[in-house]
This record gives sequence, structure tokens and C-alpha cells, in this order.
Amino acid sequence: MRSWLRMLKDLTWRPHVRRIRKPAQPHPGQEWSGPLAARQVKETLSKSSDIVFREFELQGQQPIPCLLVVVDGLVNKNLLDDYVLKVLMVHLPGEGALADLKPGNALDLVYRRLAPTLEIRKIRELGEAIDAILGGDAVLFFGDSHEALVFGARGWENRGVNEPESEAVVRGPREGFTETLRINTSLIRRKIRNPDLRILTLKLGSVTRTDIAVVYIEHIAKPELVAEVLARLSRIEMDAVLESAYIEEMIEDVPYTPFPQISHTERPDVFAARLLQGKVGILVDGSPITLMVPALFMQFLQVSEDYYEKAMIVILVRFIRFVGFAIALLAPSLYIAITTFHQEMIPTSLALSIAAGRDGVPVNALLEALAMTLVLEIVQEAGLRLPRPIGQTIGIVGAIVIGDASVKASLISPVMIVVVAITAIATYAIPFYDFAIVVRLLRFPMMFLAGSLGFFGLGLGLYGLLIHLLCMRSFGYPYLSPIAPLSIRALLQDTFVRSPWWALKRRPQLADAEDLGASRRQ
Repeated sequence: MRSWLRMLKDLTWRPHVRRIRKPAQPHPGQEWSGPLAARQVKETLSKSSDIVFREFELQGQQPIPCLLVVVDGLVNKNLLDDYVLKVLMVHLPGEGALADLKPGNALDLVYRRLAPTLEIRKIRELGEAIDAILGGDAVLFFGDSHEALVFGARGWENRGVNEPESEAVVRGPREGFTETLRINTSLIRRKIRNPDLRILTLKLGSVTRTDIAVVYIEHIAKPELVAEVLARLSRIEMDAVLESAYIEEMIEDVPYTPFPQISHTERPDVFAARLLQGKVGILVDGSPITLMVPALFMQFLQVSEDYYEKAMIVILVRFIRFVGFAIALLAPSLYIAITTFHQEMIPTSLALSIAAGRDGVPVNALLEALAMTLVLEIVQEAGLRLPRPIGQTIGIVGAIVIGDASVKASLISPVMIVVVAITAIATYAIPFYDFAIVVRLLRFPMMFLAGSLGFFGLGLGLYGLLIHLLCMRSFGYPYLSPIAPLSIRALLQDTFVRSPWWALKRRPQLADAEDLGASRRQ
């Protein structure tokens, strides 16, 4: 009984204090603590075949044994050979700076005079050396010294900067984030060339030791928001962070809701735009998906292209998007409620046409809609997981064959095929995949309520959904902002409509801070 109560407590903890439980065993990094020693580094890493240990001697006033440790495949060998090994090994004894080399000054002399590489630093802790080696840097040890030099020689294979397929646009930049953290931060720096752009790096995952970068713009992002993000990240205790989704569930406010509380993007322009609105970004090494907090309901129906087109066009496109969201959520439920309880609401000719189409169908409208919606979800999932050419064929052929055969066999009415098809098309008008999944999920309880109580049940479902959204917060910000609490300026500026750029004279209400120029002048 006690174990069940403990499990219930774990499941109901707030996500930012929730932990993944691990068996009682030593922390994987505990043995890395202590003073630096080349012998201990070699003992720790020598069991791995991809760790390369290069031993050589510096020929100064007396030979000085050195040990260079790298991970094969993570370093740029040409850079390492040209700017480290050749510089230290090709000089003849007694010439140049090597004439002054002694065991006591070897590290400082190499650091100041013999290392032409751009990135070099001193370390004194064993944990720092292990992290640097496993992170792709080269670490050089000098005899029994308790100090070492770290050379920035990272050079692993990585994917190029390409347009993200999940966020394609007609007009806008064609670049997207990659799986390399430093490339991603450079893409952000290209967009925001301001010294107030802050990039803070920390490590998460006791086993993977994954680099995490927290990005924000000082004087725009609220200090309370930045502090809350850092506090929630610092409280995460888990073995591995292999993708940004690992930490997404650990830092969200409400764990038991299908609605996304943290937005994500693969586009640097979208990331930079959110930063300029006062939000905080989170980048995970090894993942092109970046996180942005806080996330509000309305932004999941907006895309970056809304800010690249003329304002009048954006108003029309956003209206179509909102209509598509309503159809995707309510179309099957409305059909079920009208055909089951409220036939008097449709014209007589249309009612007779629907009744003629349902002649011979063995199930009621609720079961009919549930069956076709479930088949639609199966076809969508199958087309998504299969290779792209086969997936497109399965989606098109499957829908045509199944729909046509079902109507001919009098299993499904023709009107239901039309309703389900319109619903599927409307779902694709929702720009974000994780938000579209929520709409597809909520469609089922809405259909049950409409099939049980008609419009009254549908109203109860919408009322409960509204209450749930009103109670939600994302990092302390109301989820339905600026609708609730109501902000007329924000509504007219950039919510249902977007004002022209010449009319956008103030930052979004989320920032609530002076612009960078004003803050600089003060």
C-alpha cells in the first residue's frame, strides 16, 4: 500500500520538481572529482577503443613527457596536426621558445607562445578534463602537472543548414537548426547582433552530460522568467537527455493536459522573433528542435510567414486558419448532434438527402463517425511512418478505396465521407503538428458528448474546455493571454489580426520592457 501511495505522489508532483527515480548506485560522475592527473585520465578512458592517447616529448632544456588525449571522430585531425602537434614536435631542440622549456614552465610557455590556436584554456579539475575530451576537445597533459591545456579542435561530421521540412514557408529564410549546438547558436547570433543576447550553457543528464543552452535578450526578457527557467532546469535529475522533448515534460506547468505549454521551432528566424518578444529559448545539443517559453494558445495558430506578407493578406489567412481549427474540432460532432437530436435545424431537402444516404446503414451516426475518424487516424499514421513516396500513395489510395467501398457496401453514408474529408483537410490548416494532434484527440470526446446529449453535450464539452484553458499557465503567464485577461491593444496589434509594421510601435505585452536603444541611453 505504501508503494502505491508513493507512486501516486510521484505522479502528482509538479513537473519542475519531479524526478526520474534511479536505483541506489554511485553517480556516474562522482569518480571524476578531484585534482587533475594524466594517469587517472588514462585509467578512466583507456577501456574505450575510440579514445586516442598520443605520447611524445618536448625537447627543451630537458625532455618533458606529454600526453595528448582525443576522441577519434570528434576532432579535426588537420587542425590538431597543424596547430598543436607540428608546433610542439617539429622544432629542433634548443631553438626558439623551446630553448626556455623546463618542467616548471612548460604549460605556461606553450599557452602563451607556442599555441597559435584560437581556442585554448587551462583546466585544473579531473571532471573538466573528462568533459572536454568526451565533448570533442583535445587535452594536453605535461608530465605530472596538475594542470592541462584544452585545445578547441572539434570537427565531427554534421548535417548542413537546410530548410526544415516541418515548417516550410513560401516566403522567408530557407535555413533551419541542425543537431550541433554551436552551429545553432551562431545562426541566432547572425539574426541578433546585439551584446545583450545572452547564451548560458549548462549540462543535463548524469550519464549523457548533454549541453543545454538557455538563450534570452537582457533588458527584454523579464529577469523573473529567466530565473524560473534556470531554476526548473537545474532541478531536473535524469540519466539521459537525447532530445529536447526529454526536458519539455519536466519543466511544464500542468502535466495532465494535452495542450502544448512549450512551443518549439526549427527556424532561426522564428526563434529570434520570439526572443525579441521577451521569451526565453532552450537549445539541446543533438536536436534541431528548440524550445521557447512561455507558450500561449494563440501563437499555435500563427506562423512566421504572417510577418513576411502584407497585413491585409495575413488577416484573411488567419481567419481561414481559425475557421479550419473550428471545423477540425467540431465538424463531426455537429453532424452527429444534428442528425441524431436536432433534425429540425436543417432544411427539408437536405434532411431528405441525408436520410436517403443513410438508408441501409446499419449503425447510428455516432458509431459511423467514430469508425470513419478512427480509420482516418490509422491512414494518417500509416502514411506518416512509411517512406515518403509509399506514404503518399497509401494516404491517397487508402482514403479513396476505403471510402468508395464503404459507401457501396452501405456501411457508411456519403455525407459522412464528406464530413470526415473536410475535417481531415481542416486539420492540415493548423500549422503546428503537436497542436493539431491535440485537436484530433479532443475530437473523440466531443463526438461522444454530441452523440449522447446533442447540442447540450457539445456545449458542456466546450464549456469544460474553456475552463481548462482559463486555468492553465505557462511559466506563470495565462495560457489564453491576451484574450483572458483581456488586452485590447494586444488583440488589435497581433492576435486575430496583425497590424502593419508601421503601426507596431510597442513591443508585445509579454516583454513589458523598454527597447534596447532606450535602455542603452540610460
